[in-house]
Amino acid sequence: MPTETTEIADGVHRISTYVEPPGLVFNQFLLNADEPLLFHTGMRGLFPEVSAAVQRIVPLSRLRWVASGHLEADECGSMNEWLHAAPSSQIAHGVLGCRLSINDMADRPPRQLSHDEVVDLGGKRVRRIETPHVPHGWDAGLLFEEVTGTLFCGDLFTALGRTSALTEADIVGPALSAEDNFGATCLTPSTAPTIRSLADLHPTTLGLMHGPAHTGDCGRALNDLADAFDERLRTAGVRMAEPRLPGE
Repeated sequence: MPTETTEIADGVHRISTYVEPPGLVFNQFLLNADEPLLFHTGMRGLFPEVSAAVQRIVPLSRLRWVASGHLEADECGSMNEWLHAAPSSQIAHGVLGCRLSINDMADRPPRQLSHDEVVDLGGKRVRRIETPHVPHGWDAGLLFEEVTGTLFCGDLFTALGRTSALTEADIVGPALSAEDNFGATCLTPSTAPTIRSLADLHPTTLGLMHGPAHTGDCGRALNDLADAFDERLRTAGVRMAEPRLPGE
């Protein structure tokens, strides 16, 4: 499972490892700025490969921020490994997630980010966007990098299998296919409006955690995904998750 690195926007690096099973790519994103930021830590088992990939771009001693969207192993499982490898780093997470878990789990106190709070990295600016239960987890949130227009989508648009690093092709169809397999998205009256609100940011790149970075019509992709979930809500009703692991 070689770890590959691709610059998907100016100073924004996608660090990607394909893992079988479950047959998914696991992506982290490094923002090379005056205060470098890593979004998603990866699981602890991936730390040697991912940290080596980061080290090839910026020295770990320079890494300032280690951020995540919500509490899952692939999002923040190796956060303490990063804190020890990068002595100047600090965890950055949403307020709810910090109060629920990160304050206790992290080896150093985290920075608690409120909804719409912006962190100026020096050359890059990231905004925390709370998306509770979208696609899942009441502490769920995303980051939007304002300078490059890159929206880091977390588990939205999850796609199965090996993927290219960059694409302008459809990402909604593969996401719905994966949703049919995993059932990982909470279907509620808030799901589609939350996703549509992300389109209002006018992103130019979508950084998917489990899929390619999308550089096509990002607003349309977000609105089409929202429409699809609206239709599923209409026909299937509210679902607060019927998760299925690969192979089940």
